[in-house]
Amino acid sequence: MPYVDIRDVRVLAPNFKRRLSGVTSTIIQLLPIQNRQGQKVAAIGPGLPQSLPHVRFRDLWRLWQFGPDHKPRVWHARRNIEMLPGLILRDILRMKLKLVFTSASQRKHSGWTKFLISKMDAVIATSSKTASYLDVQSTVIMHGIDTERFSPPADKAEAKRTLGLDPHQKYVGCFGRVRHQKGTDLFVDTMIAVLPQQPEWSAIIAGRATGPHVEFENGLKDKVRAAGLADRILFVGEHTNINEWYRSLDLFIAPQRWEGFGLTPLEAMATGVPVIATDVGAFPELIVAPQTGDIIARNDLDAMSLSALGWLKDDARRGTASIAARAHVANHFTITGEAENIDRAYNAVTACA
Repeated sequence: MPYVDIRDVRVLAPNFKRRLSGVTSTIIQLLPIQNRQGQKVAAIGPGLPQSLPHVRFRDLWRLWQFGPDHKPRVWHARRNIEMLPGLILRDILRMKLKLVFTSASQRKHSGWTKFLISKMDAVIATSSKTASYLDVQSTVIMHGIDTERFSPPADKAEAKRTLGLDPHQKYVGCFGRVRHQKGTDLFVDTMIAVLPQQPEWSAIIAGRATGPHVEFENGLKDKVRAAGLADRILFVGEHTNINEWYRSLDLFIAPQRWEGFGLTPLEAMATGVPVIATDVGAFPELIVAPQTGDIIARNDLDAMSLSALGWLKDDARRGTASIAARAHVANHFTITGEAENIDRAYNAVTACA
């Protein structure tokens, strides 16, 4: 593990939860970008790749000293279990720290969480909807993605062929964990309703079902077989090269019933794929309807089927939306832009030290 000298570190990114989550993924993706930008960020805690720069717990005593540029260091928490240690270090041990918290939650906070948030020096919200649940002032900094990794293919037919797909078919996709919350059943029911009318189209479900959700996935597969569409609604499992699967798509549907933020619409649009998404998470703030896709009511099968059928039938509309979607993400939702905005928040909070 590449331990770094804490004296050279400007920002600490604690990760005190071993289980992989959206928060963990955010740290993994952002930290290398931040360091390439010269932000001097190091992780602390378990559950992160060893390739990321880390600091040791035993070196935290140096937080009694100023960091680089003779300024307090930033402790950037993303969970309650990371805000609390930051408070102890700053307020009880009187270490030279500024506390920043990123909130991605879209629900009312508990009294304990509200208390912790109220003690932060600065708060970042990942969407305007998230900000509306906060009782304190916040800065909205939305997530971004790697627009080089997620980019349109030079040849879509070849992109399909590479994955073993029919290059002459058009594909509509639904990617992510397979479970009720993610609305995978709504996607399957929509495809069962519209695909018989559109023989040139097939569907791809990419993602993993875990634990109690395996039975849910098996039920969906049974339903697809009963509809006689097992060769056109494909369950392809989880893939590390998911960017290549996006390149095979002609339309993407994000059917979630609930979502904290949700990156899949950004990943699809960056790949030049129009998106139909439900009105959950940050989706309404990501998609410009009707230029880059549609926003529909959550848990509304009829609305999803109607929207999907309209997009499947209209090649010209999809072509125009493909160009607009790629430009929209490249202009507003890059991960480098996210890192730059976070750095501005760090600078603001340490400037008043």
